[in-house]
Amino acid sequence: MTASNPVELVPYDPDWPVAFTRIREKLEGLLRPYVVTIEHVGSTSIPGLAAKPLLDIDIVLRGLDDVPAATQILLARNYEPRGNRYDDDVWAFMLRDGTPPERIYICPPDNLTHQRRIIFRDHLRSHPEAAAAYAALKQDLAAKFRYDGDRYTASKRAFVDTIIDRALR
Repeated sequence: MTASNPVELVPYDPDWPVAFTRIREKLEGLLRPYVVTIEHVGSTSIPGLAAKPLLDIDIVLRGLDDVPAATQILLARNYEPRGNRYDDDVWAFMLRDGTPPERIYICPPDNLTHQRRIIFRDHLRSHPEAAAAYAALKQDLAAKFRYDGDRYTASKRAFVDTIIDRALR
């Protein structure tokens, strides 16, 4: 990240779930023939957790063959392509002028990245102590890596992996 784009965490906003519902309905309308499910993921999906002020949304498509058509629809609606992420057939898009901004990930069914996000989200939703530990880690890392979003994100990986391992046991 550049100096003009610092890591910014804001307190939990109770309007985030409402915004997600509105955005999900819009995306379902746009991508109806291709969508299996649309999930609110990331820190904004966990009640009480501070987060970057944008919604992370996973869209699971019927299959890998639907990615090009879904991509064209998103591009036509001013979603900025961010590439294939995580080496796991996850394509990212940003809509910066949305309220709140949207970071959309499209992926095929049975996608490991998507499955891990759901496991992590659900565990933090049902384990307040883990959510509190994650919140503290995020605050520390945001201060330490204020102008390095990549290191901020990478430094959370061990915690996320530990939570997912715990949830799967």
